[in-house]
Amino acid sequence: MNIVMIIPTGIGCEIGGHCGDGQVAARLLGQCCDTLVLHPNVVNASDLNEMPHNSLYVEGSQLDMFLQGKTCLQKVHSNKILVVVNKADYQSINAVSAARISLGINAEILELKTPLKMFAKFENQIATGDVEGWEELVEQVLPLEFDALAIATPITVDKDTMTKYFETGGVNPVGGVEAKASKLIARKIGKPVAHGPVDYALNELKEIVDPRIAVETITENFIHCILKGLHKAPRLNAKKGLSIDDIDCMVSPYGCFGPPHEACLKAGIPIIVVKENRSVLNIPEHDKFIYVENYLEAAGLIMAMRAGIEPSTIRRPIPPTVVRK
Repeated sequence: MNIVMIIPTGIGCEIGGHCGDGQVAARLLGQCCDTLVLHPNVVNASDLNEMPHNSLYVEGSQLDMFLQGKTCLQKVHSNKILVVVNKADYQSINAVSAARISLGINAEILELKTPLKMFAKFENQIATGDVEGWEELVEQVLPLEFDALAIATPITVDKDTMTKYFETGGVNPVGGVEAKASKLIARKIGKPVAHGPVDYALNELKEIVDPRIAVETITENFIHCILKGLHKAPRLNAKKGLSIDDIDCMVSPYGCFGPPHEACLKAGIPIIVVKENRSVLNIPEHDKFIYVENYLEAAGLIMAMRAGIEPSTIRRPIPPTVVRK
């Protein structure tokens, strides 16, 4: 049983719409399958990344390619990680050193000749933003030997916006521009990519916050979580590895529809939608989706599928046996 779990960033999902608060749901689903394919937004959480041991950490646009049948995901034992930064200061060097001695990763740091600039903003309640310097980044890293790219750079966002987010919650303002930058760069280099912001925490914030946001207050950079994810992130391979034909179902938040859903519908892959995980989007329900109330119910449904049990046979009253003449 191989499943895909998506939680789009920048749309304020109740679960996974903040910083790594989708990790517990991912760990639950990971217990129900042989392989759990997910993207960084599901599990990235500053100094924490508790993704299941059987998960594959795949950048969002590359996950779309996989579901569209354009690439396979080749499992690896370890990747050589290149960490690009605007400036190799104490926090980036210490974070990479800590990951090297705690995870046993092979990683080195590269200072960018042209700084990568990311500007977060909102459009119609959805987090997005603008990215500058990404083409120069691609040009600088392409000649180098590495297997996965970690991007650790600041995100410019209005202080009042961040303060309001920490105090009242809502849509994470930086998620959208992170996804945009990762997508632009991943498409050009064709290797695993993840971004983690630095200089992130509000130093003057000394308050108790929503538990879903708490992990964002405990560190000033999000380097460790992406290094853990990229350590064994699968490589893209045209023919070798896990393919779309190997996927049994996809689990999605409620009220969203995008390339992953389109690809699964085209491939005949069941899509399980979790109603409890709502967002700011309100796309109408689809008659081909399977709706469940929460991730606990999703896990039960997946276990039934794995056991070859028709779910309706467990429920009561049981539907009458169909007789065709």
